[in-house]
Amino acid sequence: MIALILFSALLWDKAQAWGFKDGVLHNSIWLERAAGVYHRESRSGKYQLTYAEAKAVCEYEGGHLATYQQLEAARKIGFHVCAAGWMAKGRVGYPIVKAGANCGFGKTGIVDYGIRLNRSERWDAYCYNPNGKECGGVFTDSKHVFKSPGYPNEYENDQICYWHIRVKYGQRIHLQFLEFDVEDDTACMADFLEIYDSYDDINGFVGRFCGDELPDDIISTGNVMTLKFLTDASVTAGGFQIRYITMDMPSKSNDGKNTTSQGKPNFLSGKFGIM
Repeated sequence: MIALILFSALLWDKAQAWGFKDGVLHNSIWLERAAGVYHRESRSGKYQLTYAEAKAVCEYEGGHLATYQQLEAARKIGFHVCAAGWMAKGRVGYPIVKAGANCGFGKTGIVDYGIRLNRSERWDAYCYNPNGKECGGVFTDSKHVFKSPGYPNEYENDQICYWHIRVKYGQRIHLQFLEFDVEDDTACMADFLEIYDSYDDINGFVGRFCGDELPDDIISTGNVMTLKFLTDASVTAGGFQIRYITMDMPSKSNDGKNTTSQGKPNFLSGKFGIM
């Protein structure tokens, strides 16, 4: 019992150090509700975690590094991330659902870098925690309402959450902002919500939002969309509720046109993605 307490205290100290001092967040990215697998990266950006740091982050959240089998199970139900991360036993790889020329070498499956001999290499992390479902998710239903973590209470500092929507082919996604209150900043550099017209946060950037004014509705160009919520280390706000519903593809004359809230304050327009 004493050994367990000492180990827990040591893990807590390490997780706190990596979670805050070095900028590593402690909320989930790409949390797959059905499989319990999610992707984590450092607050300072991609590929900043050693194996020990990645392991401690997952354990601090109540989970552990995902096994290859757990990552593949998540991939089979729609978990797609174009970023290599640590798995259990020092393995590195990433899950690909949709083949693309710029990610996954044009193939689907787990892109497997194998077991790394150098555990000081810096990658992201793939965690497994079937109970941590609040921050992010992969959603395939015809409608859903997203809420910021802790809503209706204020969200916390130092968070990164991804919501990935994947509906049937031939459908589009209609986002409606029901409530919105995110730390106000002229350039939306502190806390912000980003929308992507794609599977990930690499392609199809639509816009970045903050403040307390409701953005206009957004309609995807295809059957996938990603929402990314990031908060810094100070100042929080009330959070948000965002609903999506599916809709049939419009006539060909409107294909490829993305409806956004251009002209609104605190909105950075981006490149629209075509599915």
